[in-house]
Amino acid sequence: MVKQLLRLMTELSSHRWLSRLMGAFSHSRLSRFMIPVFIRSYGIPAAEAEKAAGEYRTLNEFFSRRLKPGMRPVASGDHTVASPVDAMITAMGEINCGTIMNVKGQDYTLEDLLNHSPHLELYKKGYYFVLYLSPTDYHRIHSPLTGQLRESDYIRGRAYPVNDFGMRHMKSVLSRNERLITYIAGSYGETAVVKVGAMNVSSIRYTDEAATEWQRGDDLAYFEFGSTVVLLMESGTFTPRPGLAPDTKVKMGELLGEMRRPV
Repeated sequence: MVKQLLRLMTELSSHRWLSRLMGAFSHSRLSRFMIPVFIRSYGIPAAEAEKAAGEYRTLNEFFSRRLKPGMRPVASGDHTVASPVDAMITAMGEINCGTIMNVKGQDYTLEDLLNHSPHLELYKKGYYFVLYLSPTDYHRIHSPLTGQLRESDYIRGRAYPVNDFGMRHMKSVLSRNERLITYIAGSYGETAVVKVGAMNVSSIRYTDEAATEWQRGDDLAYFEFGSTVVLLMESGTFTPRPGLAPDTKVKMGELLGEMRRPV
């Protein structure tokens, strides 16, 4: 009964009007008074930020903060894939005939996740990571590899929570929420960076709308409040780093694995 009530409340609160209301507050000057509370509540390492907490004009500006140079070393190597975000690995593994299996007890098809994009054919036997960003984490998204923009696809959607409750008890959250997908062509294959919006402030923005290529670790986009990135690698092109497993915490720039020529 409690789970059913929570599910109903979540359904009602996932509408875009609430996201717009929360977004308006987080962008207002009044919201800056929440920054110290936010830092204390979530144990945010504010010393990593490029500016002092008192220099941020709004809560949203603090939330989407950049870090001081050198805070996130980026893995080296010509064909390296680096984590695009600070996150917990919620799930990872091989894609089974176009299906991402058992993410918090649910399966996701590429057709739904990628909104029936023709790109899905490249990933049907590929590899995936589901990377959850908590409120504590740094919320900028960086390019996982060196490559060129092949396509960008924005998909309107809901704003369900992507925390443990939402992922377990709401149906197909990753495929129903707002998404901004960047398809990047690397030297050994394509990678899809699927940025999934979340509850309350479902807004995802490119750092530079005009950018068409990135080096590994370059600033790509950012979330306005917490969310998830689903990282997809083209079939037959990726070997994960030994020892990585679900429930592992990774930092932006940390080695996830390496690309290889398609087999």
